[in-house]
Amino acid sequence: MTRGEQVTVGPVWGITACVSDLPLPRHHGARPIDDTVTSFGLWAPAAEEVVLVVAGEERPMADAGDGWWHTSAVANHGTRYAYRLDGDDPLPDPAARWLPDGVHGPSAVVDPRTWAFEADRFRATPVTGGVIYELHIGTFTTEGTFAAATEHLEALVDLGVTHVEVMPVNGFDGAHNWGYDGVAWWAVHQAYGGPDGLAAFVDACHRVGLAVILDVVHNHLGPSGNYLPRFGPYLQSDAESTWGRVINLDGPQSGPVRDFVIGSALAFLRDHRVDGLRLDAVHALDDRGSATHVLAELADAVTDLSERTGRPLDLIAETDRNDPSWIRPRSVGGMGLDAQWADDVHHTIHVAVTGETDGYYVDYVDPLAKLVRAWTNGLVHDGVHSTFRDRIVGARVPDDVSSRRLVACIQNHDQVGNRAAGDRLTTLVDADMVRVAAALLCVSPHTPMLFQGEEYGETKPFAFFSDMPGEELRQAIRDGRRREFEYFSSWQGEVPDPLAMETFLGSTLDRSAATSVDGRQRRTLWQDLLALRRTEPALSTGRRDLLDAEVVADGVVRMRRRPPGHEMPAWDVEVWGNLTDSPIDMPSAGRVLLSTADVRYGGPGQPDDHVVPPRSVVVLAVPTTAPSILSTPASTPSSPTGAP
Repeated sequence: MTRGEQVTVGPVWGITACVSDLPLPRHHGARPIDDTVTSFGLWAPAAEEVVLVVAGEERPMADAGDGWWHTSAVANHGTRYAYRLDGDDPLPDPAARWLPDGVHGPSAVVDPRTWAFEADRFRATPVTGGVIYELHIGTFTTEGTFAAATEHLEALVDLGVTHVEVMPVNGFDGAHNWGYDGVAWWAVHQAYGGPDGLAAFVDACHRVGLAVILDVVHNHLGPSGNYLPRFGPYLQSDAESTWGRVINLDGPQSGPVRDFVIGSALAFLRDHRVDGLRLDAVHALDDRGSATHVLAELADAVTDLSERTGRPLDLIAETDRNDPSWIRPRSVGGMGLDAQWADDVHHTIHVAVTGETDGYYVDYVDPLAKLVRAWTNGLVHDGVHSTFRDRIVGARVPDDVSSRRLVACIQNHDQVGNRAAGDRLTTLVDADMVRVAAALLCVSPHTPMLFQGEEYGETKPFAFFSDMPGEELRQAIRDGRRREFEYFSSWQGEVPDPLAMETFLGSTLDRSAATSVDGRQRRTLWQDLLALRRTEPALSTGRRDLLDAEVVADGVVRMRRRPPGHEMPAWDVEVWGNLTDSPIDMPSAGRVLLSTADVRYGGPGQPDDHVVPPRSVVVLAVPTTAPSILSTPASTPSSPTGAP
């Protein structure tokens, strides 16, 4: 196409014009204009000539200036296309939303108007008041598809889950992968069901009342199938991270790259109607040269999208720096994100129940004291020295930042999968200590997250797996995986081969365990713990000023939480955790709301209201300490187990 050619601009403008009369569109990817015509936009400043190969025909693209190329062509949902740069072999679109033949094959046009959303009026509850369930589409079911996953959604609602967090589904090379080796950030892995499958999955979640958080990766690209450098400076030429070359967020010609990153995120929120994004390793986004960080820019764009659509949308940061500025409002200089992961809670509970102290767990010796710090401060490393890193880590969480904005867990894909064998907590400790860990998480002021299968006590591992081509690359992955465990002196075995099919298949959930006696008991415990968080006002707040905690004795921790306001009647919640092998007497007067020793959960039984059995957690309703209502009698709240 050349300037001066007559083209139909489309129904948005409703006119036919000369290209020279209007600036050519600048946008990433293929955008359907109507049922038959699609606008193709590409940023490829490295090319001197670009040809669109669409439906087997070639169409020269017009130079739109500053590295942008554009043309329109007859194409609709599913039409295959690719780009030929300077006469070379055709390449997939960097902003492809559909790669039906994999990351090396042609792209396909996606028209979101073909997706029927039955739950159009669904509005997600804020993630800060919810319960998150992390899953990996490829191993959540034996089929490994979006469609198969929808069969288990109602069970998650019944459990008490409000948000499903889906590990990355962007396009990656090979059949199976964790998803963090993606190279097509706008696309959806075809083996899972492609973009149509994701849209149907989101709608199915919304129909049963579940919000969807999608894990997205913008800090690096996978080692196979990354064609971005062929098109232009999408990556920094002189900077590398642990995972390879750094994304060009603040270098020369970085403007279109920032648009590329933000545009891919908005596409999932706007068109697939996901309700939030989990942003992987935000600390690895090198944007020091920009006045406004790319994630702050993304937060502004998401806020605008939320206001325009009337849909609540959340952004969750994964960061190991314990920097609360990610979740501070933009008005006070923060990034404006809604929540961030808080690994400290996992680490303290893990060390408390397993006794492991090698690797980064060395920072969590005296774990109950560290857990008290996480409960009362939000984080453990909030400006204190880390032995493992040999430096100061983190910053204090401001008082006006609720702990509900800190996402905590006792298992997730990292903490399970980044163990050498991918072994779960259920295989590391006895059932009573697994129950203790679950209770200590759920009574915390943080937002809890479960990992797939945890609700029934899955024992199969979730190992690191991949499916990359080329023996040299495959061996490099194996060698790198082994090196990761040099810090863990306790691991002496052989690391499972991440490229072996049995490693992937061995990580798929075994749902037969869910119907076993142990599985049903474990699920009942999770249901009751999550119900307490919903029904007890003292547990339904993230305010740390309403919380007191202490280590009472070696292996014994106590926490008291007060309800906000002065509603009457009011009851505090007191939690006793006894990780020793002997029972202890509780001085507090109150009613047992929940005990992990209950026979309904597989325990030996709760003897009476004044004893904490060994290796258990007891949750009590006690008269509030608020002076204004101390003298006012109140009926004792009922236990979720039905106890009086």
